Amino acid sequence: MEASALLATVKWNGDGLAPVVIVDARTNAVLTLAYANREALEKTFATKSTWLYSRSRAELWNKGATSGNTQRVVAVAIDCDNDALLYQVIPDGPACHTGAPTCFSEVVPIDGAEATPNGAHFAEAMLALASTIADRHTNPPEGSYTAKLFEGGVDRIAKKIGEEATEVVIAAKNEDRAELIWEMSDLLYHSLVLLTARKVTLDEIGDELARRAAG
Repeated sequence: MEASALLATVKWNGDGLAPVVIVDARTNAVLTLAYANREALEKTFATKSTWLYSRSRAELWNKGATSGNTQRVVAVAIDCDNDALLYQVIPDGPACHTGAPTCFSEVVPIDGAEATPNGAHFAEAMLALASTIADRHTNPPEGSYTAKLFEGGVDRIAKKIGEEATEVVIAAKNEDRAELIWEMSDLLYHSLVLLTARKVTLDEIGDELARRAAG
């Protein structure tokens, strides 16, 4: 469906609005529930950036215009009743004004229900950590361990990766599950720091992993 066709299809409510579910295009994690009017949707298509309508302020707003936590919109979908929209986005920073990756960070487990799908929590956590590391690189706070790693350059970061990789091997050989989880987390963290230092994105790593999976 073309953008013009979708715009013509939307059934706006009595206030000229439609609910918008915003999801991470990479993980399918739900980030936000908001509203848009026709102008906001037109701006979203035109700028490839998330535009919405604030009911409390009665005005359009562009996600990240003031916070810097922008969203690149890669697709827009409409539901089967034509009265709700879905934005698939690549977020640059947390979606929630509280600093959380998603506005739905408070989760109440249901006893006996199936757990989060394999990989979903891991992907969200990695994206959130990568975002924090990127922020430490751009805006290094005083006393930050991550900032000190960047100050030491690739040599210092690479040395830490070597140390952590050895710790992972030791934990595995010791058959210590908790230690293995801890050390592998350290290794992944320092690897993300290295990728940030060398300006390699997780999307690029994902593309390579997808290529291998297809092979």
